[in-house]
Amino acid sequence: MSDGIRAMWMRGGTSKGGYFLASDLPDDPRMRDAALLSIMGSPDNRQIDGMGGADPLTSKVAVVSTSEREGVDVDYLFLQVFVDQAIVTDAQNCGNILAGVGPFAIERGLLAAQDGETPVTIFMENTGQIAQAIVQTPDARVMYKGSAQIDGAPGTSAPIPIEFKDTAGSSCGALLPTGNVVDQVNGIAVTMIDNGMPCVVMRAQDLGISGTEDPVDIEANAPLRERLEALRLTCGPLMNLGDVTDKTVPKMTMVSPAIDGGAIMTRTFIPHRCHKTIGVLGAVSVATACLLDGAPAHDLADTGSGDTRSLKIEHPTGEMTVVATLKGDTVASAAILRTARKLMDGIVFIGDA
Repeated sequence: MSDGIRAMWMRGGTSKGGYFLASDLPDDPRMRDAALLSIMGSPDNRQIDGMGGADPLTSKVAVVSTSEREGVDVDYLFLQVFVDQAIVTDAQNCGNILAGVGPFAIERGLLAAQDGETPVTIFMENTGQIAQAIVQTPDARVMYKGSAQIDGAPGTSAPIPIEFKDTAGSSCGALLPTGNVVDQVNGIAVTMIDNGMPCVVMRAQDLGISGTEDPVDIEANAPLRERLEALRLTCGPLMNLGDVTDKTVPKMTMVSPAIDGGAIMTRTFIPHRCHKTIGVLGAVSVATACLLDGAPAHDLADTGSGDTRSLKIEHPTGEMTVVATLKGDTVASAAILRTARKLMDGIVFIGDA
């Protein structure tokens, strides 16, 4: 350990973090988590003594290994490293960090690149679900440059489309863990939903805001934050998540009518900071809530028609399009476009090295 640990730092979607082979980290989860806290510089608001960027979106980790599952290329464990607390949690997926898993796996030789593009089938250990990412690999080499643009990340990069299947109930055991499209919790109409990410979706106006405020201004609204946290703590057990005091789920999403031609506008707490964009799987869950007749989001959303719906989920820095394929009233699959970029490949050191 004193010699450091091999790591690659990547931007995945609108997040950033460290990518590790499972074999390069300690087998004991407690030792692994202690090493990651030191590597990130947590707990410290600035993470000044580590690689973290003083934000939950830049204090993330992917642990990747060759899969022994039939039809699956690699296993991916997502770990959220808290910024200001000595906590590392696997209680959720991260679809943004997922975008870098395919390129990382190819770069590390876990599977061979094809000439042109390479499909990478990924088992998401956090929730037992499968996703397939398509990585651009001209001349059998990972290409990061390209013309695809996603809101929340500057410039353009090679496209990495990702398709999710069978994500309903990934953490909560059911798409609607209470069995209801709408519940009244602390006097607020909410949809408790899990289509890849446990979310509580509610109307922004019911919380006394328009839903278009800047994230900085929303975070400065102490009464709002306290009310959202009270809601979250109440919803956690109702969603089969238990006591969520020290967990990063469920996400709390306030919705309002779209303002730029999308399906709906969002402001999401993750759970104590307002997201500058929206998480990939969070967007899938919100898009699904928009499609549920009677849900608070449905009444505000423009969901289109047909068996395939492209729903632009608006967020503080743009939008994220979720392409939902429906079978009857059920969302059978969801696809989303992400990008990734390799930032650093080398050795990171723990604090006592």
